[in-house]
Amino acid sequence: MSEPLEIVIVGGGTAGWMCAVALASVAGNKICKLTLIESAEIASVGVGEATLPQMKEFNDRIGINEADMMRQTNATIKLGIQFVDWGAIGNSYVHPFGKYGNPIGGAYFYQQWARADQQNLAKNIDSYSYAIECALQNRFEFPVADKNYINSTYSYAYHFDASLYADYLRKIGEQKNVRRVEGKIIHVLNNSTTGVIESVELEDGRSIRGDFFIDCSGFRSLLLGQNLNAEFDDWSKWLVCDKAFAVPSEKTLPLTPYTRSTAKKAGWQWRIPLQHRTGNGYVFCSEYISDDEAAASLLQDLDGKALGDPRLIKFKAGRYKKSWYKNCLAIGLSSGFLEPLESTSIYLIQVAILNLLKFFPRKTPDELVINEYNRIVDYEYERVRDFLILHYHLNQRDDAELWRYCREMSVPESLTQKIEIFKRRGFIDSYKYGLFAQPSWISVFTGQGLKQQGFDPFALNLSIEDVNNQLESLFTEIKNRVVDVPTHEAFIADYCAAKL
Repeated sequence: MSEPLEIVIVGGGTAGWMCAVALASVAGNKICKLTLIESAEIASVGVGEATLPQMKEFNDRIGINEADMMRQTNATIKLGIQFVDWGAIGNSYVHPFGKYGNPIGGAYFYQQWARADQQNLAKNIDSYSYAIECALQNRFEFPVADKNYINSTYSYAYHFDASLYADYLRKIGEQKNVRRVEGKIIHVLNNSTTGVIESVELEDGRSIRGDFFIDCSGFRSLLLGQNLNAEFDDWSKWLVCDKAFAVPSEKTLPLTPYTRSTAKKAGWQWRIPLQHRTGNGYVFCSEYISDDEAAASLLQDLDGKALGDPRLIKFKAGRYKKSWYKNCLAIGLSSGFLEPLESTSIYLIQVAILNLLKFFPRKTPDELVINEYNRIVDYEYERVRDFLILHYHLNQRDDAELWRYCREMSVPESLTQKIEIFKRRGFIDSYKYGLFAQPSWISVFTGQGLKQQGFDPFALNLSIEDVNNQLESLFTEIKNRVVDVPTHEAFIADYCAAKL
């Protein structure tokens, strides 16, 4: 049997410890030996407190007990994201982690809803989502498996303290024989012929060698960007926000099971409720507002008292064209950054890890495997990119320069096609690779005012009266079921109350 692959993970935080625990859980000691290097002197970004439903799948796969994890990380439930003043001031909608309804008369639900809406017969599309109704009424119950019930039509994610989650994973990782090394890397040694990384040297003189290196060093991208000089694809012409202030505030009630994103003059403000506090931040474009103005705006719009001073984070939207290059794979912020508008940062970490497991490396780099990995990850990044750009581009606001620029800017052709084909006949493609299924696109298209001009021909097989009857039936079913659901706060107290 061949010797285990020596894998060195550079950096801890959420990305580093997710990677370490996943590899230790799935690959095991016979396949690889894991060393994780992190320095207490280097703080992680640590503002990613909202996740997507795929997070539960990841935790389940690596054997994490959900209730225990939620207790240890002060977690709450997330059923979606509420968008306030996006599209137009005074407008509000929810991007749900669930569907809007079953097909009606051989056509997708949203096609029939759009027909009824065009004749002023339908309610707001949010009214036909069980996930949205539960979210807005601050209620939660676990979804059931039986598809015949309305409370099977959704999934859920978490709000948690990202630093506590990393600490939680670290304990698991060390129990699974992940070797943690405390130290600061000052030098990277590459093979003079092939250019592959052979070892890293620490400030205290120690040298850590490896066969394969995983860069989880955050925005520094110490191995991929700085050492291997990988090419960066800059997307800031579409995603123009380049800074964020983050600050925690006191816990406020009710405990909402959704993230709130409020569009502002030069960007947007997030609100994420945890069991012990609320996470807040203002993502903004420095061309349209000063740092002092942005910090003051953030503090002014908090729901509770600030628990510290706003912390500034600088970034550039984009990603490295090859996140796997030679014997180095970058995961998390070291591979690229897309702002947290749709809570995709941890999802992209998860995608990178799961594809690493699928294309597990050997001691000698295999270009075919590397290229296929990069192709799949490219799809993921580009489809998230397009979805984020959509929020900015699809707006009717005329109160600030940022929104005028975003409305008028040229967007990627892939997004232009999605917008135009939805406008013409309400078509939304499904794809093998990439995040955000039909309900996600529907929520933003309809929530930000894009109207279909045509319909799927099969939608016309059913009379508008029959469509309206089915819409009313679904609306009533949702209303009747939601009133029996426990409050989110009661659910947390019973299932995973943290020791605060």
